[in-house]
Amino acid sequence: MNSKPIKGIVLAGGLGTRLRPLTRITNKHLLHVYDKPMIFYPIQTLVDAGIRDVLVVTGGTNAGDFLRLLGNGKDFGLDHMNYAYQEGEGGIAQALGLAEPFAKGHRVVVILGDNLVEKGIADGVRKFEKMEDGALVYLKQMKDARPYGVPVFKNGQIIGIEEKPKKPKSNFAVIGIYMYDAHVFDLIRTLKPSGRGELEVTDLNNAYLKRGKLRHEILKGWWADAGESHEGLLEANQMVAGSLKRK
Repeated sequence: MNSKPIKGIVLAGGLGTRLRPLTRITNKHLLHVYDKPMIFYPIQTLVDAGIRDVLVVTGGTNAGDFLRLLGNGKDFGLDHMNYAYQEGEGGIAQALGLAEPFAKGHRVVVILGDNLVEKGIADGVRKFEKMEDGALVYLKQMKDARPYGVPVFKNGQIIGIEEKPKKPKSNFAVIGIYMYDAHVFDLIRTLKPSGRGELEVTDLNNAYLKRGKLRHEILKGWWADAGESHEGLLEANQMVAGSLKRK
């Protein structure tokens, strides 16, 4: 088992075009979800899972707003916050590649900046810590998995992941929480751009799968993709509000 501490990476780039006009003058991850900026939730998820070294990857013209908002991470009990800048939109895997100077030689837990979870990921991180190598992805059962990467199963094991299939072979989605060993940056360098010109995280996960090194965990509690649409943002607000009322 790797003795180096796991590092956390929050990917918060992109133009957020699906949330316009809300994102016309700001990054979507800075929009509020109930009583906090959206970006607070994935950072807190990492911290609650025991991760103390966090990098935020962002981009666009509003990148400086993250520094003003987050500072050195004192809102999360951190001593320091790290930042990286993504030029343009090269895809999730390309954004993750920018974290290599920060995380080289370490295992990483990656979370998309618009993904909110109810019950945290501590169980998955502990499972990942016990793995000698490889990757672990989180799955969530969906009513409609077509907008996401969809796992294909055989005998309870993932044998492939299809990106946004028109006819999904399962009702699970690979959500925006990924855990990778220290070889992830080498694998990213082997990827080729997809039809939309981006390095796809599904291709990265399939690269681990081809090596027999991909495991999965089913997420407990609700999951919200707050940046997917106006409806998704509204649903995330309602889920957080409902959770706080039940406490």
